[in-house]
Amino acid sequence: MGRIIAITNQKGGVGKTTTAINLSAALAKLGKKVLAIDMDPQGNMTSGLGVDKNTVEASTYELFIHTSSIEDCIIHNVFDYLDIIPSSINLSAAEMELIGVENKEFIIKEQVDTIKDRYDFIIIDCPPALSMLTINAMTTASSVIVPIQCEYYALEGLGQLIHIIDLVQDRLNADLSIEGIVFTMYDTRTNLSVQVVENVKQNLNQHIYDTVIPRNIRLAEAPSYGMPISIYDPRSTGAESYKQLAEEVIAKNEA
Repeated sequence: MGRIIAITNQKGGVGKTTTAINLSAALAKLGKKVLAIDMDPQGNMTSGLGVDKNTVEASTYELFIHTSSIEDCIIHNVFDYLDIIPSSINLSAAEMELIGVENKEFIIKEQVDTIKDRYDFIIIDCPPALSMLTINAMTTASSVIVPIQCEYYALEGLGQLIHIIDLVQDRLNADLSIEGIVFTMYDTRTNLSVQVVENVKQNLNQHIYDTVIPRNIRLAEAPSYGMPISIYDPRSTGAESYKQLAEEVIAKNEA
């Protein structure tokens, strides 16, 4: 049965989508069968994995409004062992269209449950907001990975996010847990990055991954070429870091 992990942080610019793209690709490169699900109306995970979000015919939006089956939405083998359910800008209207719909928190879960046994990992990229789209991701997922940027306000809003995860666990998905915290945009040249990591470790009683994701030009360039870093520049420090993170995720889920 596939392990379903939501990548979420309501703050933008923390490396959330970068982590979703490159963790998915790194898991696939290690031979795991992976489904990436783009739940962000911006569609950056979709384009970052080489799919034109403006031409997709069936996306997470069609899943929400029940005009396409999940089978129709899956684009197979965007890279070896990696499938994707793309997003489109139409998804931004989904919440308005779901007003009054019963059990709207479970729309994606009901669809994903029918295909999850085909995959080792299902990685969901959430929007940078605590919205109904994010709630759907959390009711579908078995765990959450929270990327945190190594900056002064790293902890800001994190308490609220953890509170929402606890609420979802209490009321909607008893199996949900926090898989772990991963530090992104780590700059070895600054004391600030070191201080942020230590501060979070002291203040959060959560699993924190040993792997930290560095600031890396090649990592920032890769999405504009529609490639994960493992394909764009497999020898870069960014590629090596996401490979190490994938190995940690695999080890944690096999423990």
